[in-house]
Amino acid sequence: MAKAVRAPKSLSLAKLQPSQLYISAEKLAAIESQWQPPLLETLDPIPIKELDGRIIYTDGHTRAFAALRQGFTEVPVTWDEDALDWDAYRICVTWCQNEGITTIMDLATRILPHEDYEVLWHERCRAMQAALAKQRQDRE
Repeated sequence: MAKAVRAPKSLSLAKLQPSQLYISAEKLAAIESQWQPPLLETLDPIPIKELDGRIIYTDGHTRAFAALRQGFTEVPVTWDEDALDWDAYRICVTWCQNEGITTIMDLATRILPHEDYEVLWHERCRAMQAALAKQRQDRE
């Protein structure tokens, strides 16, 4: 029987690899407007997984960035138990690394109006997922 891996209760923001290229300004504002002191206790744990020897965000980029803006250097984390499309995450992480995004701090200059976020991030992801689906279908 495989031993279950437990996530630490919190991790340094500097040790977590983003898997997204942008932050939605509107989503960030919404998260920040809901926080009440003490902030860290109101932050839901950030889901993470290990991919190719790195700990990556599987979600929660905006919450992690909001915590950074509040001066936090660590965030609560939890292992993401969902089945993920590792090919898609690998592509997203590669995009990030190719653009110099290796920590959440690197997204500080990538906060976009939500409409631009939808086009530049979500449309790019949808196109990538469609291409992956076609590649998988072609292999069958």
